Amino acid sequence: MAPTTRPANPFVTLARKVYHPIGFAKGYNFVLFFILAGAMTGFALARLQFLALDRSCDRDRTSDMPLGCYYYTPGSVDKIGILLHLGTILPASLLACLQFIPVIRRSFVLFHRINGYLVIILSLVSTAGAIMLARHSVGGRIEVQVGVGVLSIAFVVSLALAWYNIKHLQIEQHRAWMLRAWVYAGSIITMRIILISSAMITSSHGYLVPMPCAEVFNLTGSVERTLREHPACEDYFSRGDTDKTVLVSATMDGNLSNVIAALSMNFGGAVWLAIILHAVGVEIYLYLTPAEANRLRNVSYQRQLEAGMENPGRAGLTVDKLGDSALWEPQTNHTILNDTKAGN
Repeated sequence: MAPTTRPANPFVTLARKVYHPIGFAKGYNFVLFFILAGAMTGFALARLQFLALDRSCDRDRTSDMPLGCYYYTPGSVDKIGILLHLGTILPASLLACLQFIPVIRRSFVLFHRINGYLVIILSLVSTAGAIMLARHSVGGRIEVQVGVGVLSIAFVVSLALAWYNIKHLQIEQHRAWMLRAWVYAGSIITMRIILISSAMITSSHGYLVPMPCAEVFNLTGSVERTLREHPACEDYFSRGDTDKTVLVSATMDGNLSNVIAALSMNFGGAVWLAIILHAVGVEIYLYLTPAEANRLRNVSYQRQLEAGMENPGRAGLTVDKLGDSALWEPQTNHTILNDTKAGN
């Protein structure tokens, strides 16, 4: 990779020796990849332990256990959903990070294609699992269910549009929609940061969260402790009233039921705020990188022309094909048309 500018200092020289061999031409793109793909990889690796669900849910009821363990009973929709979701989205996340490494896209094209199809299949299955979980996900409130639905739709639609555009060799649109899909998916990481922060902030405000006595008992693990903290649960133990619900103090400073209450109360807001931040963030990035989009569109034009497609340059879903944008014209600059090695 030939640098486009002279290094400003020895650090830039050293940095280029790191990111040029893996195909990055611009330092800011490597920094973004390192942060976002690094976070995705770390998060996925940290969650692999939850594939052993029964053992993870039996950690002497600590805050490290999965939040929905009460609902993960043998044969339940929730348990099937969580295993389906984790068993597919975790490998999909790790494999997706490889898709954004430039040297793999250029030098290992067959791997990039096969890996891309595998990522899409795993992602679709994982989304089905996530939808199965929505009803009871960290309290299962309506705003949570709607948030899971919106994120699932945005993720699947983005993957579908990315696939459609690459089948029509519309590379710049494939790039844009794949970036959208995985930035949307990455909101689940930001959501956890927001969730913990907001739960700690609201802990001292005296919020109360309704919780079934059966779940409170599952979290405390003791009849005596449950009745001492929530005497109204007597009906649950004496009469088997499984619908009996009590108000639990939402604080991170209490026992496990209090922590779960605090997290469930803040989960919906964290989901929506994370989705908005990521949706806006990826559009800002795409808006700030028009040169790369235009370069790839010229590459798309050339490949569509060679493939004998109708309307080369707009064989996929482009704004001038669907909207009222000015008709895009290919650039005749030989370097732009043929330099497929520069860029992100």
